[in-house]
Amino acid sequence: MTSENNAVTWDWLKLLCVTIMATLVFEHSQLDVRISEIFYNNGHWLLEKGAQPYAFIFYDLPKVLLILLAVYLIAVLIIKYRQSRLNATALNCNKLHRNKLDRFLLPLSMREISYLLIILAVVPATIATLKGVTHVSCPNDLIVFNGDLPYLNLWQNIVAATPARCFPAAHASAGFSLYGLAFLPTLRKYRYQIVISVTILGWTMGLYKMLFGDHFFSHTLVSMLLSLTIACALAALFFKQSIKNKAHSTNDDKRNTGLSLSSIEHSNT
Repeated sequence: MTSENNAVTWDWLKLLCVTIMATLVFEHSQLDVRISEIFYNNGHWLLEKGAQPYAFIFYDLPKVLLILLAVYLIAVLIIKYRQSRLNATALNCNKLHRNKLDRFLLPLSMREISYLLIILAVVPATIATLKGVTHVSCPNDLIVFNGDLPYLNLWQNIVAATPARCFPAAHASAGFSLYGLAFLPTLRKYRYQIVISVTILGWTMGLYKMLFGDHFFSHTLVSMLLSLTIACALAALFFKQSIKNKAHSTNDDKRNTGLSLSSIEHSNT
């Protein structure tokens, strides 16, 4: 395995380290409180929880769209699986079947679709599990924001085992789970555009919750970094062969370039 292959394969570990560092920095400082104070004036948050049409636009609608996306991906996976079985049978008869639904299907392999479905399920599930372990309070529950609970760091919250479940941010993680699109081999050339778009989507969902004190800034930040880590780690597992082939292809290109330059030098002499 080449050094380039190793670098791609272990990117998730670097992201995990960044996630842990971000958690420690915010949990042992007053940065979160200072940022939330921007959204809190005269005893009131900038937005009332559940206020419409904001709740529909930034909470209900994204959840519905992501659920519909998951249903669509499941349907596409089933159709592609059935097509592969039919084509395998038809191949023996030298007659491949064309499906009328092909134009409605994503041009992704079954492995890529399976990866996306797993990411859409694993990211929110992981965040939800961590919320039940960390016991971190929401800003609007804290004394500093007219609540009843004291502001504690992460470790103190875990030890206290309060019923609070606000860290990391679960709602934003649903949007950040779309980072999986950036790791699909088929969409590799659109990777940066996907990362930027998903980051904007996730932070829009996270900022909505911050406006009425449901989350601190770090809750969304850690949710983003953790989602990216999970997507990267599973991509290294799912597309290991693709990464290896890419590395070999790059090495072959370099080798061919070297041979071409060498032949040019010989011809000139």
